[in-house]
Amino acid sequence: MNVSKRYVTWFILLVVTAVSAMAIGQDQAAAEAKQRELLAVLQSNAPKAEKAIPCKQLAIYGTAEAVPTLMSLLADEELASWARIALEAIPGPAADEALREAMGTLQGRLLVGTINSIGVRRDARAVDGLVQKLNDADADVASAAAVALGHIGGDRAAAALTQALAKAPAAVRSAVAEGAILCAEGYMAQGKAAEAVKLYDAVRGADLPDQRHLEAIRGAILARGSGGIGLLTEQLRSDDKDRVGIGLRTARELPGRNVTEALVAEMDRLSPQKRSLLLLALSDRKDEAVRPAVLKAAQGGPNALRITAIGILIRLGDASCIPTLLQAATEGDVDLGRAAQETLVRLPGKDVDADLAARLPQARGKLRQVLIELASQREIQQSLPTIVSSMEDDDPAVRAAAVQAVGVLGRDRQHVAELTRLVQKTAASSERAAIEKALLAVTGRVGAPAVSYLMPLTKSSDRSLQITGLRTLAVVGGSEALDAVKAAIAGDEGDVQDEAVRILSTWPNRWPDDADAGEALLRLTRSGGKMSHQVLALRGYLQHIRGNKGLSNDQKLARIVELRPQIQRPEEERLAIAVLGEAPTAGALELLTTLAQDAAVAEEAYSAIVTVAAADVPGLSGPQRRRALQTVLDKSANNGTKRRAQEALKKVQ
Repeated sequence: MNVSKRYVTWFILLVVTAVSAMAIGQDQAAAEAKQRELLAVLQSNAPKAEKAIPCKQLAIYGTAEAVPTLMSLLADEELASWARIALEAIPGPAADEALREAMGTLQGRLLVGTINSIGVRRDARAVDGLVQKLNDADADVASAAAVALGHIGGDRAAAALTQALAKAPAAVRSAVAEGAILCAEGYMAQGKAAEAVKLYDAVRGADLPDQRHLEAIRGAILARGSGGIGLLTEQLRSDDKDRVGIGLRTARELPGRNVTEALVAEMDRLSPQKRSLLLLALSDRKDEAVRPAVLKAAQGGPNALRITAIGILIRLGDASCIPTLLQAATEGDVDLGRAAQETLVRLPGKDVDADLAARLPQARGKLRQVLIELASQREIQQSLPTIVSSMEDDDPAVRAAAVQAVGVLGRDRQHVAELTRLVQKTAASSERAAIEKALLAVTGRVGAPAVSYLMPLTKSSDRSLQITGLRTLAVVGGSEALDAVKAAIAGDEGDVQDEAVRILSTWPNRWPDDADAGEALLRLTRSGGKMSHQVLALRGYLQHIRGNKGLSNDQKLARIVELRPQIQRPEEERLAIAVLGEAPTAGALELLTTLAQDAAVAEEAYSAIVTVAAADVPGLSGPQRRRALQTVLDKSANNGTKRRAQEALKKVQ
C-alpha cells in the first residue's frame, strides 16, 4: 500500500470511529434522559398503577442513580416486585447493597421476594445474612434463603446447607435440598466434582421427598463419572419406576465407552420391558459400541425387544445390518416382518440399494418377495430386469410383488409389452386386476408409444381383455385410441359397450389430440342405444366443453344452449353452470339466471352469476350486472356468495 492510500485508509477509520463514538454518546444521553423521566414518575404523587411500568423499564435504562428510589419501594406491597425487576438487572454493587440492606429490615412475603432477587444476582457478600435466615421462623423465608444460597454457591453456602439438611424443619428441608443441589451444580461447572459428590450424597441420605432424592441420584452419578456406573445400574434394577426413569435419563447423559459397555452388559440382567427401554436410551448415546448391541437385540429374544432394536437401526444401521433385517422380515411374524421391512426401506445409503439388488437374483420364496417389495419401495431401478422375470415366478406371492413393482418402476415400452403378454396368459381374475393396475401406471408414463402394444387387447375374443385394452388406451388418448373406443361402442357386446361409453365419458381432454372425443360424445347423447349411455355421454360432453381450450366463451355458450333441452337433471345442470361460470358472456349471465330458478341448483347458479357479473365482459351493461347481483343478494342463502355479490356490486356502482 502506498503512502497516499494508507492515509486515506487511516482517515476512513478515524471517521468511522468518530461516528461510532458520537452514536454511543447519543444513545447514552438518551438513556440518561429516559432514566430521569422514569424516576420523576416514581418520585411523583402519581397513582401506584402508573408507577409499575416505569419500574420495569428501569431494568433497561436504570443505573446506580436509580437504586435509592427503587430501594424505597421494596417495602411497598404493590410496587416491591416491580422494583425488584429493575434492581435484579442494574449492574454494579449499589443494587446488591440495597438488597442486602433491605433483607435486614423486611418481613414475610416482601422479604422472600428480596431474598429471591439476591439469589438471582448471586451476591456472594450476602451469604452470611442468608445463612442466618436459614433459621428464620417463617418457613417461606428460610426456604427462599436456602435456594438463594444454592444459586450463589461456594464453600460457605455448601457447609451451611449440608448442616441444615440434618436439622431444618420438614417444611424447609426440601428447599434446603434444592439449594444444595444447585450448589453442587455450581461445583460441577467449576470442575470440582469431589465437592459436588459430597453435596449430592448428603441430599441422597437426608429425609426428603422422592423428587429431591431423584435429582440428587442423577447428580451423584454424573459427578462420579465412570465411577457412578454402579449407582446407575442400581437405579435400572429398581422396582420403583421413578428410579428406573432417572436411571434411563442418566444413561443417556453419562459419557464414556466403558459406561456404554457396562450398560450393554446390564441388558441381560433386566426384564424384557426394561431391556427395551434401556436399548432406547443406549441408542441416544454417541458411541460406536451401541450398534453391535442393538444388532444383537434385533437378532433374537422377545419380539417386543427385537422390534424396538429394529426400529433403532433406522437411525444407527447401515448395509451391515441387512442380513439381520432380512432374516426378521422373512421369519413369518407379521409385526416383526413389518418393522424389519420399514427399517430396510428407510435405511439410508446407495450401498444399501446395491446390496439388496445383488441379493435378488439368487433369492427364492419369501426372501425374493421381500427383496422385490423393497426394490419397489426404494425405487431400485437396477433390480427391474430381475423383477420383470419374476412376474412369472412359480410362487403367487412373488408374482404379485413383481407385478406391483413393475407398476411402480416400469417406464419403458418393453414393460408395456411384458404386461400385455402376461395379462393375456393369466386366467385368475385377481391377478389380472393387479396386472391391469400395473399396466395403467406404466402406460401413463410411456404414453403414445404404448398404443401399438395395447391395440391387440381390444381385438381379443376375451371381453375382459377388451375392457383392459380400452381402459389403458384411455390413459394415452389420441385418435387411434379414440377410434378403438368408438368401435367398441358400435359393437354388440353389452358389457364391453357399457365400459367403452363410460371410458369415453371421462376421456382426457388433451386439445387438439382428442378434439374428436367431443363430437363422439355429442352424437352419443342423441343416438345412444341406452338411456344410461346418453346420460353418461351428456355429462362427458359437458366436461369436454368445459376443458376444451379450442372453444371461445361464445362457442361454449352456444354448445350449452344447443344442449339445453337435454339438460334436465340437477347433475347435468351443475355441469352446465360450471361451464358458464368459467366462460363469462352476456348470454351466460342470462342463462344462469334461468337455471337459478331450479331450487336444486340455485346456489351453484348464484355463485356463477357473481363470477360472471364481476368480470369485465364485453356487451354486458352495468344495469344488467347490477340487476343480477341484486337478485343474488335478495335470494341466495349462502353468506359467502352474498358477500362476494356485495363486493362486486360496490365495484359496478
